[in-house]
Amino acid sequence: MTEPVPDTADLRSGPPIHDNLLALLPLVGNWRGSGTGVVAATGAEFSYGQQLSFVHDGRPFLAYESRSWLLDADGGVIRQAWRESGFWRPGAGQDDIEAVIASNTGQALLFTGVAADVRWELATAVAAPTPTAKPVDGERRLYALLDGDLVYATELAPAAQPYAAHLNARLTRT
Repeated sequence: MTEPVPDTADLRSGPPIHDNLLALLPLVGNWRGSGTGVVAATGAEFSYGQQLSFVHDGRPFLAYESRSWLLDADGGVIRQAWRESGFWRPGAGQDDIEAVIASNTGQALLFTGVAADVRWELATAVAAPTPTAKPVDGERRLYALLDGDLVYATELAPAAQPYAAHLNARLTRT
């Protein structure tokens, strides 16, 4: 029995990346770093660590996974926080992108957006919570490469509330 093609975050090994993923190519890799966030309901600020990966197996999508943990003032781990996983795909147009992401908080989000040279901007087209999840009307995400690091900022619109700053981080390729 032959083994399936393995996922890879290394563009120098494994299967060649699909030509349709050129707009997402700079994201491929494993990233780790930290950031800050704001709880929408209370305005409380928090710090977190995060690792995420964008991997491929030669087909026209990137598999995405993110793990986060809350940090105390000294950078020590308080506890595990949210996780999410999904797929980033090319959209219909040359610079269009799509992402389908589900989280442990019970949210399933469908994003659409555009890619630039080293910048990716996404907004929810559909937000679908499980029956026990806190409702979210939408989320906007901006990712960019800055001095070789992956930086991002998000805005969240909890149910019936306007968009407000939520997360921002700087991650280094590992």
